[in-house]
Amino acid sequence: MQNHCAVPNCPSGKSDPQPLFRFPNDAERSKKWAEKCQRQDLIDRSPEHLYRYYRVCGKHFETSLIDSTKDNEMESKGRKKMKKSQAATAKEDIPTLSEEEEYKEYLKSLFEVLLLLGEQSIPPMGPANNKDQGLGSSSFQALLDNRIMCGDEVLKKRYNDNKECCSTEQLNQLIEVCEKFVRSKLVEEIKQSSFFSLLTGDPVKISGEWQLPVFVRYVDESNFQRERFVGFLNFEGDRDILAEKLLSEMTDKWGLDMEKCRGQAHSCSGTHFNQIKILAAKLMEMHPRAVLTLSSSQSLNMSLASGMAQSGVQLVMFTFKKIESFFGQSALLQLELENAISIFYPDNEEKANELKEICRTGWTRRNDAFEVAVDILEALLLCIDSVHDNEDMKWSDQVSQNALEISKALTDFEFVIALVVLKNVMTLTQAFGKNIQGNATETHLAAASLKAVLHSLKEVSDNIDVYHEFWNDEALTIAATMEISAKLPRSFLRKHQAECGSMRPESYYKEHLSVPVVNHTIREMNRLFCEDHLKLLRCLSLIPAVIEQHKSTEPEEVNVQAFNNDIPNAGTLSAELHCWWVKWNKKGKGETFPSSLHETLQLADVKFFPNMLAVFRLIGVLPALALEDNCNVAYKRFTMYMESTPDRFKSKSLALLNINYDVRFDLDSLADTYVKTYLEVQQES
Repeated sequence: MQNHCAVPNCPSGKSDPQPLFRFPNDAERSKKWAEKCQRQDLIDRSPEHLYRYYRVCGKHFETSLIDSTKDNEMESKGRKKMKKSQAATAKEDIPTLSEEEEYKEYLKSLFEVLLLLGEQSIPPMGPANNKDQGLGSSSFQALLDNRIMCGDEVLKKRYNDNKECCSTEQLNQLIEVCEKFVRSKLVEEIKQSSFFSLLTGDPVKISGEWQLPVFVRYVDESNFQRERFVGFLNFEGDRDILAEKLLSEMTDKWGLDMEKCRGQAHSCSGTHFNQIKILAAKLMEMHPRAVLTLSSSQSLNMSLASGMAQSGVQLVMFTFKKIESFFGQSALLQLELENAISIFYPDNEEKANELKEICRTGWTRRNDAFEVAVDILEALLLCIDSVHDNEDMKWSDQVSQNALEISKALTDFEFVIALVVLKNVMTLTQAFGKNIQGNATETHLAAASLKAVLHSLKEVSDNIDVYHEFWNDEALTIAATMEISAKLPRSFLRKHQAECGSMRPESYYKEHLSVPVVNHTIREMNRLFCEDHLKLLRCLSLIPAVIEQHKSTEPEEVNVQAFNNDIPNAGTLSAELHCWWVKWNKKGKGETFPSSLHETLQLADVKFFPNMLAVFRLIGVLPALALEDNCNVAYKRFTMYMESTPDRFKSKSLALLNINYDVRFDLDSLADTYVKTYLEVQQES
């Protein structure tokens, strides 16, 4: 059974849940349903097959179209009629199947159960009764048993013959077939869209090995921006050849055409930062048009800080993750923090309310996270210490222990001064970072303001002695308020005991914190926003609302010419660009112009400007641009899978299956692939 609508491009699903109705078992009506669905692949299917495996959601049943006659092809009589139809079908004689057909029906039953578990993120090998006794007590086996009890004769016969429905080895084979099927469908869709960008997340551990999550962004045939999770790459091995191995696997094993890659973005922490930089450089070397950009899944300042190797910065970033996890456990903990904020802002209710509102969001991932952290640092420590003391016995021992660990970090002077340095340096990039991930007008503005940001950073670098003195004084003031002693990091004291007497904290933190943070920020800003990237961002001046806003200035053709090799007719680009500008230069009374890339791509008139359409589609794959909420599902589902699945049940294959739940599975194709991959190979050998 497919637990989604059979109508192509139907938006119903997680965001718009609709009841699903079986295809009718009557041959004539079943054929009419298939024709109405506009699915050529369904027309040749038997009514029995469609009845069992395909559904149409309630979105396609309108009351005004319901006819009481038998010939109405898309009638909906509600669940009572569906149950009657199911009961009638159950009484029909089961047709005689050949041995091969029977085996494929058996495989389809297994795949159906596996897909159901995969979509719901239920580990197939996970115990169904809280007693881990292998596959026999697993969720997968429990659903198979349920199907047998409900009358699945093929499964029942298999169980009677072999005393089991499926072995652990076979289950792993089924999972592998599903993984290959999902990826082949994704790659096929990506190829149809022509161009794409490559995005990677922070490496994660699965089954004891580091794995690199890989996403792809593209614009589909309906001109919607899409981002898909395409799988994990093993991040273990020789550092010198790892980048080449990863790129080779994406092209040779996955089938991605890297010649069509037009952008890349990598979200990575300090631990793996250098290795990811090598991968990015290697991809740029082999495919120069894969422009390196920021990823829209991470704010600019968080991205810059994550790549810094300094121990103080890493302490701040690690503590931020602990804080987010800690307060995410309970609304009561969040309330404790808000009460503490009120205590420290008794005379400024407006500021207190603003901070409370910020803290109700994922503030540790915001572009202004360091500034917010400084503002609430004392309140945060008060709240954390109160939870650890646990005088009212409100919290569990584990919560109290977690509070103690966070408290130790907050009262470390290395944390305080690193936070202050990050706040002051990242203030210079904060507005730029917000705009670069804003709407089209804001992003266009950010592209024009980069020089000013870099100039400010260079001014700080040239006068680092003066700036560090201010930052050190600020950190000392905060530390004195919180009764924290200014001292060298413990790690430095252990390794350099002989130098400790002559080394002053202010000098140490200037050389090992302030200078590296400023230099890293300048270097990364230049790397992430090279001239080629800025040219692409400046093309957002072609968005109708931006043209109307800057009506006196015609868009610069030199920026659009960066796409000359990828547009249908570069010879007519200049004339077409002028016509596009004239069309949107003046707005009529009450007229509203498209203000985003998404709205522009959906314009009916854009098809009459083939070069402009191609340019907008190419801009649409840039990883730096924020996606519409309904297009940004993959990364959210990936995060949800990694957070909600116990480590011992995490699986590369099942993650791909779960995150891409909306891929339209064909059970016949899955069964055929399984037979060709495993049974025919065994017979040949």
